[in-house]
Amino acid sequence: MAKTEEYLRKPEWLKIKLNTNESYKGLKKMMREKNLHTVCEEAKCPNIHECWGERKTATFMILGDVCTRGCRFCAVKTGLPNELDWGEPERVAESVEQMGLRHVVITAVARDDLKDGGSAVFAETVRAIRRRNPGTTIEVLPSDMMGRPENLETLMEARPNILNHNVETVRRLTPKVRARATYERTLTFLQQSKELHPDIPTKSSLMVGLGETKEEVVETMDDLRAHDVNILTIGQYLQPSKKHLKVQRYYTPEEFAELKEIAMEKGFSHCEAGPLVRSSYHADEQVNEAQVLEEADKYRA
Repeated sequence: MAKTEEYLRKPEWLKIKLNTNESYKGLKKMMREKNLHTVCEEAKCPNIHECWGERKTATFMILGDVCTRGCRFCAVKTGLPNELDWGEPERVAESVEQMGLRHVVITAVARDDLKDGGSAVFAETVRAIRRRNPGTTIEVLPSDMMGRPENLETLMEARPNILNHNVETVRRLTPKVRARATYERTLTFLQQSKELHPDIPTKSSLMVGLGETKEEVVETMDDLRAHDVNILTIGQYLQPSKKHLKVQRYYTPEEFAELKEIAMEKGFSHCEAGPLVRSSYHADEQVNEAQVLEEADKYRA
């Protein structure tokens, strides 16, 4: 009897075009020289060659490269984290300046070992970028920082232009997919950020292909809208290694197009949906530019 194939074969539309041009090589060199980390590399993002090689954009990952959580979908390493590096915010700001970024995304590993969840370093990174790059809009993508309102307040006091926090998967699959985080805490975190600053857009991301149903995806959209989330990204889950959760099925480009249409009908101001879409993919195009740039104008010289 033939052995059953354990892993689904990737469809044609998931093939990735590699681009290791001078822009890509230069960005990689700069990141190493400044001892900076990017989620592009750590999470094995499929779009790294497009973003680094063609768009010259990157998502910085602060607070080290070791996460205190072991989510079963994520390739970022788990373990005992490094000591805080208070020089990191300024190095990130210098890199944003050198790259000439118009919009930057700042994410981080979960730091459950810290009482403030790393919110003080997050806030200082936002402020450092503003000092050097007053015209750059800033998107932050933090963990739930253990759901402590005071941690969220510390971050939001720095007034990022967009608050992004990922729901990742549907309610039923959350305990299986995510470590320590909960579905309800994510929704509460997003709602609280909007209550603190109603004018700052909120954003979340959903992976598909983990065994969810279409009805559950739509239910998640409804939950996010009920908590006043403005922007949604939907992408295909890809298994980063054999120790991670297996892909249950691959969605077609047509199915992603349908999900985007449903999301827009639900009232999201923007939805990016596609096989290779990730939370930071084309982040500069995912926002209502007029709304965000109006906020950025307050910080121009």
